[in-house]
Amino acid sequence: MKMRKNIFGALLIALWLSSAFSIVAPSRARAQVSVPRVNVAKIEGVIDPFTEGYVERVIALAAQDQANALVFELDTPGGSLDATRKIVERLLNVPLPIMVYVAPSGARAGSAGVFITLGAHLAAMAPGTNIGAAHPVDSSGNDIVGNMGDKVENDAVAFIRAIALQRGRNAEWAEEAVRKSVSITASEALEQGVIEIVASDVNDLLNQAHGRTVKLQNQVVTLNTRGATIRQVEMNFFEQFFHILLDPNIALILLNLGTLALVVELYNPGAVIPAVVGIICLTLAAVALFGLPTNWAAVILIVAGIAMMALDIKVTGFALTVGGAIAFLLGAFFLFRPFTPPEPIAPDINVSPFVIGALVLLTTLFFLFVVGAAIRSRNLPVLTGIKPVLGATGVARTVLNPNGTIMVKSEEWTAIAEDAPIQPGEAVQVISADGLTLHVKKSAPKSSADAS
Repeated sequence: MKMRKNIFGALLIALWLSSAFSIVAPSRARAQVSVPRVNVAKIEGVIDPFTEGYVERVIALAAQDQANALVFELDTPGGSLDATRKIVERLLNVPLPIMVYVAPSGARAGSAGVFITLGAHLAAMAPGTNIGAAHPVDSSGNDIVGNMGDKVENDAVAFIRAIALQRGRNAEWAEEAVRKSVSITASEALEQGVIEIVASDVNDLLNQAHGRTVKLQNQVVTLNTRGATIRQVEMNFFEQFFHILLDPNIALILLNLGTLALVVELYNPGAVIPAVVGIICLTLAAVALFGLPTNWAAVILIVAGIAMMALDIKVTGFALTVGGAIAFLLGAFFLFRPFTPPEPIAPDINVSPFVIGALVLLTTLFFLFVVGAAIRSRNLPVLTGIKPVLGATGVARTVLNPNGTIMVKSEEWTAIAEDAPIQPGEAVQVISADGLTLHVKKSAPKSSADAS
């Protein structure tokens, strides 16, 4: 009986342990699942349509990952108003908390970057960064004057105030950033209610953000970011390629190379490779130019300048080359200086004067020496037929009795000896020709170098 009680007690203990384990195990699994996840992406350089596409992809990926939050590290001088509006519109309607973090130290949220920073649920900056200077300017960095300047300024003010008010930030400072181009440091931005956090790095940002509440699609959400698993989301190859492509210097270089390649193909029809290179370069140049505030009259000047240099090859003198160089120079200088007021909050978009100078010089030299030399060589008389070998000396390759084969000017010819027989290796001289058959006679022996 006592033994039965012991067995019964052991069974009860075993059942209790198994039930306890079954309770603890799921709790551990739930604990593992509850570890927060945060995606981190970077917005660097000029804000353009490809940046907008990248932001859209990153937000979709974060939602797919069920991330607790999404952090954008920002460092930009500004960019396209259209792209900025679409990015901000996306930030204001996302299904997860967004933090914009101006970083690293030395970075800035300039012009369009101010709008994007204010559009986040939580705005943060690293020490040594600054934000501001969102006054509307043209693509040369100059103020837009007149009535058009007032219109774009008022539109930008209304836009930035609406963003600041929706996110509960300092709308008065936001307006000053547009009207007076004010810019402040990270600590000043924190004091003036422009941002919520000054953090040394992303981990510090996530620790400070933990427990804060944000309004997400009419619901108050508490951030759970401390100790989060971080997933870095970089630009893919195509996003990086086209983002880099929207560089004014690269756009001009591609336009120049593409036009030169097509000129080479016109002077050498059937070469194919120059045509392929030209089409690819011009297509990429078009992608860049359509993504930038391009003055298309300047593009015509550039192409016309290259065309004049190409035509000057067949004209005596250098008038067209000089005119072409001047047209190219003016076109490159005005390429991103439109005569009509461009969109506001654009950064300074210009081609480097060093790039312009180098391209003008190299293009001029290319036509003067490379293409010019090639054309001149094509105009030289072509030495073909029998005349070049008349009177020349050669060597008998076979016995000429009287017919045989000789070597003249490194070419084999059928020959008839006038003073047959002639043995192999003897020197011969061409005296006449009958079609492609040479008439030869014995000649005084010469060195092998002369005979060949």
